[in-house]
Amino acid sequence: MTTLRRAQPWLGTLVEIGVPLQGQNPDWVNQAVADAFAVVGQVHRVMSRFELGSDVSRFHQAPAGQAVRVNRHTREVLELALQLHQQTGGLFDVAMGTGRWDLSADGDWIKCDALVQIDLGGIAKGHAVDAAMGVLAAKGVTAAWVNAGGDVRVMGTRVPIDLRDEVQGGVRRWAEMEDGAVATSY
Repeated sequence: MTTLRRAQPWLGTLVEIGVPLQGQNPDWVNQAVADAFAVVGQVHRVMSRFELGSDVSRFHQAPAGQAVRVNRHTREVLELALQLHQQTGGLFDVAMGTGRWDLSADGDWIKCDALVQIDLGGIAKGHAVDAAMGVLAAKGVTAAWVNAGGDVRVMGTRVPIDLRDEVQGGVRRWAEMEDGAVATSY
């Protein structure tokens, strides 16, 4: 089976999108993949702590008490981060213990403590993968995978999940996955 595979550097890693062509027009699939990468790029630009104009950078530059208007992707990730923070009794903390933040009723990001620093890196990658898969599905792609440095989501096809063996070297098969998601980390 012929598979269209593309990769681009985003989110501090290499993001790969693969689509088994299954008789589909490669030009149409290429456009769907380009659109999926566009949403990954948008997530990168608004959530990177290294991009000067990102929502995260603007939040860091804001004085305590100020509300920062954020992109819908950032708001969705922040809502999930708050939920996970509450459900884990504070163990999941995008502020890494540096201070408090909140969301206003209209979704603005509020900096509660002057020294709070946010890193959305891990949760943003998963969101970007989900958003890219959403674009592919909306475009009519029925089988694909998106891999952002170990954050993997698969639909309509079966793919191997191979992990680096940090002890003995090389790569080993860990699992195969169809219609699911997994996040790996060393």
